[in-house]
Amino acid sequence: MRWFYTLIFYAALPLIVARLVWRSRLAPAYRKRIAERFGLFAAPLTQGPGSFQKDSSCLQNSIWVHAVSVGETIAAAPLVRELLETYPEHPVVLTTMTPTGSERVRALFGDRVFHVYAPYDLPGCIARFLRRVRPRLLIIMETELWPNTIHACARRNIPVLLANARLSEKSARGYARFRTLTRRLLEQLNVVAAQNATDGERFVRLGLPGDRLLVSGSIKFDLELDSDLVARAAQTRASWREAGHRLVWIAASTHAGEDEILLAAHRRLRALGSDVLHSCAASSRTV
Repeated sequence: MRWFYTLIFYAALPLIVARLVWRSRLAPAYRKRIAERFGLFAAPLTQGPGSFQKDSSCLQNSIWVHAVSVGETIAAAPLVRELLETYPEHPVVLTTMTPTGSERVRALFGDRVFHVYAPYDLPGCIARFLRRVRPRLLIIMETELWPNTIHACARRNIPVLLANARLSEKSARGYARFRTLTRRLLEQLNVVAAQNATDGERFVRLGLPGDRLLVSGSIKFDLELDSDLVARAAQTRASWREAGHRLVWIAASTHAGEDEILLAAHRRLRALGSDVLHSCAASSRTV
């Protein structure tokens, strides 16, 4: 099943690259650094005799953390900070799949971590990436279950931890359609740290050995808000109170197609004469 999956991935690769180019019409960053998605990237610069030199050996024995986009990167921030403090002898390699995730990594950590895009889940791409990085551990945030990546790590005796794991009933039904592939994939995970017992049970039903499940809660509750952000939030609340009792409703973590529904609902509220304020947190827009 994994080889069949790989064959389909190779066949779809031209369409995947074409989609990157298409998305770059509105977000030009998608057409940049494409080589990284194939496991090709420059080694970090280190201080050499009289100059900086590329040195891939400084990534050996690293801890690889994969967070697909912005939300997962923000959720991973407390974990990454703890890794940097507790294991300073191990460099941290933090990968994402999206330009917005990449921007968030740079904003949060700067050059404290080594950041590249994650390789496509194809044997050649992953092999090139692992030859350069040589991680001691892979930590995957939430539900990025890539069969070839996990298989390649298992072959190289690289432990894989699925952190802040979640699995909806709908996603579980989707994975169940490929039960053989999913079971083998889950058997190669060393630990699944699930957000709650319900999600954890879904992983076990799909084939995760029960002794590898840990219910740890959501890592997002470990986030510490910047003091400046807390102060600005207090100022905003105070200004709203001064303006009177105004209804405020927030749509957080919206997905494609939902903004239109929310805006229609907001217009209906305004038509009823309500002085309502709608904040769409995912797209940072206020109406």
